[in-house]
Formats: sequence, structure tokens, C-alpha cells
Amino acid sequence: MSEDVVLVSRDGPVAIVTLNRPQAMNALSAALRRALAATFRDLEADDSVRAIVLTGAGTRAFTAGLDLKELGQQGLGAANAEGPDDNPVKAIEQTGKPVIGAINGVAITGGFEVALACDVLIASQNARFADTHARVGIMPGWGLSQKLSRLIGPYRARELSLSGNFLDAATAERWGLVNRVVPADELLPAAVKLAHDMASIAPEFSRTYKRLIGDGYALPFGEAMALENSRSTAANARVSAADVEAARGQVQERGRSQ
Repeated sequence: MSEDVVLVSRDGPVAIVTLNRPQAMNALSAALRRALAATFRDLEADDSVRAIVLTGAGTRAFTAGLDLKELGQQGLGAANAEGPDDNPVKAIEQTGKPVIGAINGVAITGGFEVALACDVLIASQNARFADTHARVGIMPGWGLSQKLSRLIGPYRARELSLSGNFLDAATAERWGLVNRVVPADELLPAAVKLAHDMASIAPEFSRTYKRLIGDGYALPFGEAMALENSRSTAANARVSAADVEAARGQVQERGRSQ
């Protein structure tokens, strides 16, 4: 990867991807965006990877968003980029594998959008979120204006986006923005443990279920229910009674071991 701005390590079937510009609060430079897209393409193609954890280097920042110094020199094209090499949200969405965001510090503006591209968010007690688009004078182009209101409600979304104020980790959990908050030293172990749980699901089923949740969420409720019925009917017709019995035994055994 270019200048090691993205690091990848492995814990069995779990890949840990680290945004690695701690001296710049892991700001999303052009080099980092390209490296992240290449990383996610590689992980998607690697059948030995079943789940991914995304985090930032250091304790200050998950990512502070686009590199404003670069924007001042290169213009605002990246803010509305549609291709994954320039849009890190699209880069993350390239994979059908579960992606857990381990939010180790601040997630600001474009960094907030990157966090929301993950399937699950686990936050350190040090994590904070802020939408400073209005303060910078740049409209969001990676989904924040639409995703945030759907996750926490329009009143809370307007509070954050029209003030630029920070949201602490405890409040983010209370508002349903993150799944849970853990001490800083427990963040990566907690994220990796959950990733291993997700990695134990059959990959194609995991991919199909993730797609069903995402596609349904983008529809009005009635249409989403019809979508579930259609895809479920087709998928379940291929499952035999013997398959169900075998799976039942596995589920019972896992339940006894937890």
C-alpha cells in the first residue's frame, strides 16, 4: 500500500484494516482513499476472509474525514466522488462481508460517513462523532445527510448537522448510533470477537442476508416486507428438512457452549 497508509493484519478469518495516518488524525488523503479501495477489493476476493474490522491508528481519531489541506489544493471533487478509489464509503460497500467499525477516537464529517458505511459500530469511550459539513461550507456527498436521520431520527440529526457539535460515545449509544461502548483497551478485542462470531456463518448466507437487510432498509416498509417474502420463499425452497435438522444441532451445541 502507498506509504503504508492502510495496514492489514489477520486473526484467522478476520481481517483488521487500520487507517494509518495518526499524525494527521487519519485524514482521508487521496493516497489513503486509493489504498483503502484496493484493500477492500483484495479482501472481497480472498475467500479465507469472512469478516472485517475497520479502525484507526492511535487513540485520537478513527478518521477526521477528508484532508482539508489537500482539498484546498485539489478542489472538492472527492466530496462527490462516486467511484470507490475516491469515495471510501463506496470502497467499503464493495464487500458483501460483514464490516465492523471499531471507532477508537473522533469520527468527523467524512469520517462520520465512513463509520456509517460499516455494518456494526463498536465505540471506545474515547469516541466522538461530529458533522462539521455546515461549518466547513461543504455539502455532504457520501450519504450523511440521509443516513443519519434514518438512524437517530430527523430532530437529533438536525441538532448535530446544523450545530457541528460533538456527540460523545455514551450519548451515541443511547441514541442508537453505535451498538455498544467499551473501554479503549477493550475495543479491538471486542470488535474482533464479534467478527469471529460473524465469520462462523456460512459466507454466502451471510452475504445474502446482509444484502436483504440493506436492500429492504432502502425501501418503504410495505415494499421491504414484500422483498423479504419474495427472496425468502425462493431461498427456503432450496433448504431440506435434513439441512434444518443438522443446523438445529449446531445451534443447540453453540448455545450450550456460550
